[in-house]
Amino acid sequence: MAKNLVIVESPAKAHTIEKYLGSDFKVLASVGHIRKDTKVDKATFDVTYEIDPGHKSIIAELKKEAKTAEKIWLATDEDREGESISWHLCEVLKLPKDTARITFHEITKPALENAIKNPRTVDMDMVSSQQARQTLDMLVGYDLSDMVRKKVPGAVSAGRVQSPALRLIVEREKEIEKFDSKFTFKVSGKFYKDGEFVANLEKDSPSDEEEAKGLLEKLAKSEFFIEDVDETEGTKANPAPFTTAALQIEANSKLGFSSRTTMTAAQGLYQAGLITYHRTDSLNLSSQAIGAISKYIETEFGKNYLKVRHFKTKDASAQEAHEAIRPTDVFRTSAGKNDYEKRLYNLIWSRTVATQMANAKVAKTTIKLSHDFVAKGEVVIFDGFLRVYGKAKDLELPKVKKGDKVDLLELSAKQTFAKLPARYTEGSLVKKLEELGIGRPSTYASIMTAIQARGYVVKGESEGEEREIVELRVATGPVERRVIKEKFGANKGKLVPTPIGELVSGFLTDNFKNIVDYKFTANIEKDLDLVAEAKLERVKMLRDFYGPFRDTVLVANGVERYNNARLLGHDPETGKAIYAKVGKNGGFIQLGDNEKESNEKPRFAPLPKRKSVKTVTLEQALKQLALPALPRLLGKAPDGAELIAANGPFGPYLKGGKYNIPMKDLDPYTVMLEEALPLYQKKIDSMIADWGEIQIINGAYGPYVKGPGRRNNVKIPKETDPKKITLEEAKKMLENKPKTKRRAPRRKKK
Repeated sequence: MAKNLVIVESPAKAHTIEKYLGSDFKVLASVGHIRKDTKVDKATFDVTYEIDPGHKSIIAELKKEAKTAEKIWLATDEDREGESISWHLCEVLKLPKDTARITFHEITKPALENAIKNPRTVDMDMVSSQQARQTLDMLVGYDLSDMVRKKVPGAVSAGRVQSPALRLIVEREKEIEKFDSKFTFKVSGKFYKDGEFVANLEKDSPSDEEEAKGLLEKLAKSEFFIEDVDETEGTKANPAPFTTAALQIEANSKLGFSSRTTMTAAQGLYQAGLITYHRTDSLNLSSQAIGAISKYIETEFGKNYLKVRHFKTKDASAQEAHEAIRPTDVFRTSAGKNDYEKRLYNLIWSRTVATQMANAKVAKTTIKLSHDFVAKGEVVIFDGFLRVYGKAKDLELPKVKKGDKVDLLELSAKQTFAKLPARYTEGSLVKKLEELGIGRPSTYASIMTAIQARGYVVKGESEGEEREIVELRVATGPVERRVIKEKFGANKGKLVPTPIGELVSGFLTDNFKNIVDYKFTANIEKDLDLVAEAKLERVKMLRDFYGPFRDTVLVANGVERYNNARLLGHDPETGKAIYAKVGKNGGFIQLGDNEKESNEKPRFAPLPKRKSVKTVTLEQALKQLALPALPRLLGKAPDGAELIAANGPFGPYLKGGKYNIPMKDLDPYTVMLEEALPLYQKKIDSMIADWGEIQIINGAYGPYVKGPGRRNNVKIPKETDPKKITLEEAKKMLENKPKTKRRAPRRKKK
């Protein structure tokens, strides 16, 4: 029997801690919150809690161990959620108020021993702050979600913090729709003087083709001289350590990770004792950490690469004001149990080491030529922190001096369009939310997940559209003209609002201005911090918010159903009205009035690709209405199977005989038989055996047996020939397949 019982949140964390504390300590996990809030009294703001049914066996084990332990230690995470979990444990396990509460920034032996020496009790002000946030989200979620479901077709719910995030994405989409993509001709030249180099015209870019052609003809006859050479030495400053937001931004930019992927990998690294706590606003690094990093840099790179820096957090009242995210052992250069964790650890390690390295030194050269041409180059003299973090790009220019004549090799003028405003990625949206003071480190990932899970935002998949670009070139003869193609408007991986998302955001902006107001939402976060600091009473904060909010809900209850339907015009043949509308499955075109009004069923067609209810034109709508009805027969495959293009809840698909084959990149309305045949043939070729409900398929990761139902698959071992497996053997393989490990329930963070 262990003398000490330590209660943490996750089994993985429990396993790591138990390794360090020894046989006198038993470490158990609460597996997140053990109670859930079921209702809020809207007059007193008292919350009713109930035991989570999935935690009954966990609570029974905790109670049993608590009775026999000489001392109990609450070691949940040190943020508001962790403090709240410790309080719930005290309440449910009936622990005394002076039960030891310990916190630590990293799961290492010294950090744990230090925490045991310096216990405290549960911080009820932090608990109050968490309860205030939870209550706010419940009240807003219940009332607002109920309202949007009534008033907006296809709406699922609405949240206090997710709504401003959705508004940012929708507003950016409106900027893109209104953007006037003007163009100019970018003029550049290739020159030679002891080496070839490129210079660009920096003034008065031509705005049309004739002007550009005339300018090239004039410049081609001119002589070029060096008017000035400017050589300066500059520095590139090393980066600051990672906060939670900065980690999500950088992991999205450099690794392509979503916020959820980043936080899951970071949690795995923290629980394994490999990095410090991953939910933090702080830029601080401990003196011990700086000492270890300095020693590593001196040993590996030399003293000239070392430059010790101390970072201070701008907001002294930051909720999770402890250390920045760093490796617990800087001499461990690689770690993690899977590819995601390994790549994220490498990013954290290299960024942390870079914070204590010398600045990079660069030599910058600017050459000014006659006729307003400028060439710019940069050479890294000393790589400094770039040795571990970032990239050094050298663009060396030839050595020239003022007055030198240079030879013109070629001139070009390329039609260049102004860039569309950039859609948000998960990383850039987190950055914007942080700038506005909306949300906290622990909430960014859930915000990203929520707006996508509700169907209000999707990640774009388009590589862009093609457009023709005019390029003019001249060397020694006449100006040559050629037309090239370039892609524009790519949204792959970017956050794009759906028609329903636009509708929900519009409804909230029109009727709940405070909920989507950036400053108002940021001020609520500040109020929650004040509650945590005992500078604001929880009930007062809730009352000040909920009274005006409830009044707004009552007013909004009287508004008409919000559809944003647009009358585009009338059909030339029938004279019927044509509308662009939004329904529960998104935007669509409607020919004719509703059946109740006209006693005639209207016709429907999908919106054109990359068009919204607000941007589609009558001409485009007529083309959509002229599309053939689905499903449509394309023809027959060589084996006699009918190939049919159709659209389903998971997108367009090809029905070939008894197989349904996804058609991600093909339009079911326009796809031709010759385009569909390779898809069908690929499916047929992948089928090694087909007994109806049981099949043997050659997949992307090798052959496997597929059984009835979802996710009922078993991989075929390499030493087994899939072509020789019988039906009975396939059934046995499915029956004896390894059981997938059940994941511990994730603690919900709102």
